[in-house]
Amino acid sequence: MYRLRSFSRASEELNITQPTVSMHIKRLEEELGVRLFDRSGRKTVPTRDADILQERAEELIARLKWIKEDFGRKDDLEGLLTIGTSSSAGAYMVPYLAAEFQKRYPKVFFQLVVKDSAEIYRQLENGELLIGIVDEMRERGGFVIEHSIVDEMVLVTAPGYLKKKVITPFGLFSIPLLMREEASDARRSMEKQHMLHKIALKGLKVVAILGSTDALKEAVKAGLGAAILSRFSVRGDLKAGLLEAVRIKGVKMKRPLYVASYKHRSLPRLYQSFIAYVKETIPF
Repeated sequence: MYRLRSFSRASEELNITQPTVSMHIKRLEEELGVRLFDRSGRKTVPTRDADILQERAEELIARLKWIKEDFGRKDDLEGLLTIGTSSSAGAYMVPYLAAEFQKRYPKVFFQLVVKDSAEIYRQLENGELLIGIVDEMRERGGFVIEHSIVDEMVLVTAPGYLKKKVITPFGLFSIPLLMREEASDARRSMEKQHMLHKIALKGLKVVAILGSTDALKEAVKAGLGAAILSRFSVRGDLKAGLLEAVRIKGVKMKRPLYVASYKHRSLPRLYQSFIAYVKETIPF
């Protein structure tokens, strides 16, 4: 009823009559001593008390759903682990963590929901996700930061593109740079780092704006310019010699990522175990 906002649609979905639905709602309202729905013509609008009841009911259902697992063997984790993640972390860091976690627990399989941080927080609040890896901290509104991860941002070029392996911050202004689009989490993270280190974005020599980290890496490899990317995302390319890292003297760019949940959602043991593993693997 709460989800459908309609007595008639609720009766159809539950396969009971509409008067029966109305009777159950009325009894519940009488038992709780509150009004759950305001009715105006054909419109049915949940009250604030209905919002609170729905929130508590979802929490109770989640606890009942996972009670069997909570008493299961700790060495026998299995099932689907769904994680909301930003595009950069979702493409490179989370798959690495998932692969290592699955070596311990082969019966676990993963689903990654790649969205921007704002949408991940919305889905956490609505119960569509239980955990998310985001680049924005929100501890108000019922959100919980389970763990913080620090990802290093590194300037990369094609092998031999620059003669120097170490440049000054001023040297950055003479290098052709490639960037992500303005709306991306990666772009916002880079802009924060530039502001922190007092590097004016307007003075940078931006030659291309691309829509994904993979596109940036391929453009860098082709010699179009340099890019500042997550070390997680270029780890394999650096090891294989497909890219070179260039150090900016006196500048260390750190990108914080956060494992977030919602305090009104109980986390199943599978999710708790994954968070514990992330803390163990990346303890800062």
